[in-house]
Formats: sequence, C-alpha cells, structure tokens
Amino acid sequence: MTADLTGPVSPAIPRSARTGPAAASITLAQVSKRFGDNEVLHGVDLTVRPGEFVALVGPSGAGKSTLLRLLNGGHLPTAGTVEVLGRNPAACSRRDLRELRTRIGFVFQQFGLVGRLTAMENVLMGALGSLAMPRYGIMTYPRRLRDQAVENLERVGLLEQRFQRCDTLSGGQQQRVAIARMLMQQAELVLADEPVASLDPAASISVLQTLKKLSAEDGFTVVCSLHQVDLALAVSDRVVAVRGGQFIMDTPTAATTEQDIRAVYAEHGSR
Repeated sequence: MTADLTGPVSPAIPRSARTGPAAASITLAQVSKRFGDNEVLHGVDLTVRPGEFVALVGPSGAGKSTLLRLLNGGHLPTAGTVEVLGRNPAACSRRDLRELRTRIGFVFQQFGLVGRLTAMENVLMGALGSLAMPRYGIMTYPRRLRDQAVENLERVGLLEQRFQRCDTLSGGQQQRVAIARMLMQQAELVLADEPVASLDPAASISVLQTLKKLSAEDGFTVVCSLHQVDLALAVSDRVVAVRGGQFIMDTPTAATTEQDIRAVYAEHGSR
C-alpha cells in the first residue's frame, strides 16, 4: 500500500495563537561568558523584537557562536541575564529547557542531515520533539505530520526531491531541507550559525532569501551569524557587529553601509 503524500495539507497552528501578545523574543542584560581565563563575551546588552531578522557579523572568534549557544541554553552566562521567549534558560529545569528548545530552531553550517535518508524522512525528524516514541520510516509518522512535511518541502522549493536521498542533493538543496526540517518545529525563534559558509554565492543568496521569506510569512525571529557583508545587507532588518566580545555596532540595515561592516573586520585585522 502506498500513501498519498500530496493530498490536502493540515493547516499549521497560527503562531499568534501559541505566543499571545508580542514581547521581546530576546533580551540580554549585561551578559558575559568566560571559558577559564578567556572572556568571550563582556557585558553585552541586546533586545530583539518578534519577527526581526538580525544579521550577526564580526571576525572569527568574536563571540558570535557563543552568543547563539547562550540563546538556546547550550551555554549559561558567567554573569548577566539571558531571556529567550520569556524564559531564562539558566533558571529552567531540564524539562522546561527541553520545552523551550522545541520553540527554538537551529540551522547549522554542516546541515546535520542523515545522508542515506530521503529529504522527506529528514524533514519529518524535525517533528520528533512533539512525539512520544521514536519513528522509523515515513509511514510511522502521523498523517498530519506527513502532510506538513510535504508542505514545508514545497515551501523551500524541493517538493520534487522529497523521495531523493539527501546525500545526492547539492549543498544548497541540503540546507533547504534543513530549513524545512526546522519548519516542522513551528519555531518562534531561529538561530542560524554561518548557514551558508560552505555554499557557493548563488546557493547562498537562495538559501538566505528562502529563510527571509519564511520568516516574513510565519513571523518567526531570526538571528543569523554571517561573514558575507553583501548577504547581511541583502536579507537582514538589522545588523549587530561583534568584536572582542562586545557589540560595537547595532543599526537598522537600511542605515548600514557595506563600508560600515567591512570596517569591523578591517580594524580587527589591523591589531
């Protein structure tokens, strides 16, 4: 027996019904993070509003990845307070932290896909946090989730590749599968850590434009670390620059120039 995987799609739960009145998605207050003698972040403050697409820029080692991991509770601050979607990860029990992380999507540089599985199976794995038992194979997932997986693959332009093994897809296609997998969470906040670092320029802009479009349609917040100045200016609403563990620029993208961002890297290199 074969399943109809192209039939009517179950509607997603409206995000407004899940989140209630808008409040800051992220609030950092005098946050520092130290690893031994190395202080990676020093007294940073940041507020990100719901639906914003924030480009996080700065040289390697500036603290961008550490910041993203503070936001999903992967690291805890040495000092200061982190509040994400109304919760303080440092004050959460293990159960509460798991619940918070179901509301936070993460897009990685290396995709994090299972290459021998199809695009459809990889996307369905994004729903495992909402299921009581592990699943093996497409047909072990509820029909509503299979419908959502098809819809999400269509939204990222990969409906025709849904039964193709992921290790046969291009890098850009694999990252779009990873984004479709993230959509299965119906996340309110998406953290993207150098998501296009391994892609060619054409694939990079395609992936980021896809993420920007989905953010606008669904209303989720994005914090995306990037090194590519042109891409940061092309897709973000706001640019935050990190250097030496501190925020040295926080401006609307419309008021930010390529020279402004390049100066962040040039000054670092001249030290």
